[in-house]
Amino acid sequence: MSTPKLPDLGRVHFIGLGGAGMSAVARVMIGQGVSVSGSDSRDSPGLRALEALGADVFVGQDAANVHNADTVVISTAIRPDNPELAAAHSLGLRVIHRSVALAAAMGTQDVVAVAGTHGKTTTTAMVTVLLREAGLDPSFAIGGDVAALGVNAAHGSGNVFVAEADESDGSFLNYLPRITVITNVEADHLDHYGTEEAVFASFDRFVRLLPADGLLVACADDPGAADVVQRSGAARVRTYGYSENADIRITDTRPVASGSVSLLRFSLDGLECEQELRLLVPGAHNIRNAAAAFTVGLGLGVDPARAAAGLSVFSGAARRFEAKGAVRGVRVFDDYAHHPTELVAALEAARTVAGEHRVHVLFQPHLFSRTLAFAGEFAAALELADSATVLDIYAAREDPVDGVTSELISSRVHRPGGYAPDAARAVQDICRRAEEGDIILTVGAGDVTRFGPVLVQELARTGGSAEPEPAASSGSASGSPSAGDSRG
Repeated sequence: MSTPKLPDLGRVHFIGLGGAGMSAVARVMIGQGVSVSGSDSRDSPGLRALEALGADVFVGQDAANVHNADTVVISTAIRPDNPELAAAHSLGLRVIHRSVALAAAMGTQDVVAVAGTHGKTTTTAMVTVLLREAGLDPSFAIGGDVAALGVNAAHGSGNVFVAEADESDGSFLNYLPRITVITNVEADHLDHYGTEEAVFASFDRFVRLLPADGLLVACADDPGAADVVQRSGAARVRTYGYSENADIRITDTRPVASGSVSLLRFSLDGLECEQELRLLVPGAHNIRNAAAAFTVGLGLGVDPARAAAGLSVFSGAARRFEAKGAVRGVRVFDDYAHHPTELVAALEAARTVAGEHRVHVLFQPHLFSRTLAFAGEFAAALELADSATVLDIYAAREDPVDGVTSELISSRVHRPGGYAPDAARAVQDICRRAEEGDIILTVGAGDVTRFGPVLVQELARTGGSAEPEPAASSGSASGSPSAGDSRG
């Protein structure tokens, strides 16, 4: 689909405005003076925040909501029988995908597009924080709120636009980046692509969107990303990672105590001089994400020391190992991991934070198709926990599939917990199991996030008072490398 110019869109209405991706585009457009309206099936703080910025907001979806619009923005999740979409078609309104709307909002800015099966959100957030701290004031659109930014999107005064490029439906092919970041490439979203080969082919097409003088930044540790680089033919490539052949190589990772939080210090070589970075977020995957952001900063002319200083203030993105609270020494975190590789990274990070104590995971599979494709891999990942409780599958956009249940995963896991059709009972069991120093991790892309506060409350009810959430979502952490574990 060709990209329209932003002024040509007129009044823009978003169906599903409360979603992370849609709200990000809306924020950027409002920042550029576009008249925005939108609806969602339920009210939310995100909707009210957009209303405060000047958007016309509707709770509930009705054909009448689009009557004042010139352009209607949808995502892949919007079904054809949606009343607002049907009305838009009957009225002859312009209907565009969210990615096309974001491309229009990018205009002529230099686009940094961050793509990968895992790691997009965190890496995009790190790049944005780094550039902001360096004084570039970029525009940005991220698939989650970022504490250091306060929001998930904004229109900045600078000439750089940092965007999370979503590959799930192929819509990242609507962008024209100046810098492309590939964190990793694995089979996922097979409900859309069908085969692993189709996933890789889509990333190949995405990389070929770079202009001749564009920069490709890719993870040298990930076989999928490395293969994309080899096939790309890109003239300017900068790789990063633990690998000896990486242009920006991670070395000498170690935890450093600092007040009430723990920092993770590591060094990067491949530069004229070695540069030390400090991170407030745990895990080898986050070290890789930071190395990617650092490499982008260098590509945009940011001084290495200033880039390192910018990354040192990054304290995490929403639902990426996010601290929810602590009671009687038991800490509760929440993570968005919904692919086996992401689940491994989340649990490895939890292990570094827990130290000699135990890790208990409450996992909610996301999508029937993903559960069927990766049940064995999910089960193997959950073996990294000391107890693993598996909730019912979060269907999202899919209809149920006969024979596909969470028991495809739980039946293969040899840890206490198992399949839990009763979520309230599962919360009680996990809290009884947890002891001082242990970590409880809620994991998944669905509504499992709501159980973080519930777990904190149950821990308090059964034996202690809630403690304040830590200043950063990290504990003592080490950065042992594990190929391909960068994630969002």
